[in-house]
Amino acid sequence: MKVSELMSHWEKNASGRLTEQSYAVHLPLEDAARIEALCEMYPKKTPENVITDLLSAALAELESGMPYVKGSTVVAEDEEGDPIFGDEGPTPRFLSLSQKHLHKLKGEPA
Repeated sequence: MKVSELMSHWEKNASGRLTEQSYAVHLPLEDAARIEALCEMYPKKTPENVITDLLSAALAELESGMPYVKGSTVVAEDEEGDPIFGDEGPTPRFLSLSQKHLHKLKGEPA
């Protein structure tokens, strides 16, 4: 989900599975004021809901914005038979580490 899609998401008031562990952060005053403003605009949302949704959207945008670095290994072919090279940029490592930590947080074997 993109940051620009959050408001329509909030209008629907969807929720997802949450971790048992919590993360404590200290926000800059300007960011805290913006969080409070969003909570006033969307009274069904708590500050924690807003922060969670914003963080999820920012991480999704971060992932989609990671640069593609053309590797040397052909992983597939496109419709015209041209080679598609694997990504040797930060995306594959980020996705792999994200899956590793997701399994750990779910209590599943790695």
